[in-house]
Amino acid sequence: MQSSRLALGAAGEARAVQHLCRSGFRIVARNLRSGGVEIDVIAARGSLVVFVEVKTRRSRRAGLPEEAVDARKQARLVAGAAAWLREHPRAAARIRFDVITCEANGDGFLVRHLEGAFDANG
Repeated sequence: MQSSRLALGAAGEARAVQHLCRSGFRIVARNLRSGGVEIDVIAARGSLVVFVEVKTRRSRRAGLPEEAVDARKQARLVAGAAAWLREHPRAAARIRFDVITCEANGDGFLVRHLEGAFDANG
């Protein structure tokens, strides 16, 4: 069961990265640990750096995937992004926090990109 869940998550993340690349983003990092926090994807386009949380689900039994990115998770992502930005001070003029949801849909995924899903102020 655990390996099945990990495989689903990896497949969803790969699909999210594909979506970002098709949208003109360059992938800066994947599954990066910064400030004790794992950041799923860091992507850039021009002077914009986007910190992306990817949520993959088989169904909506537990609710919408983005609902798992609660205030506590948002605060951790903001802290991780701040730590990464301290290490890369010239990386961005602007930052944004996005959530990409991937819901199993037959042989593929229904992908939704929630741009600016939350901000650094919660």
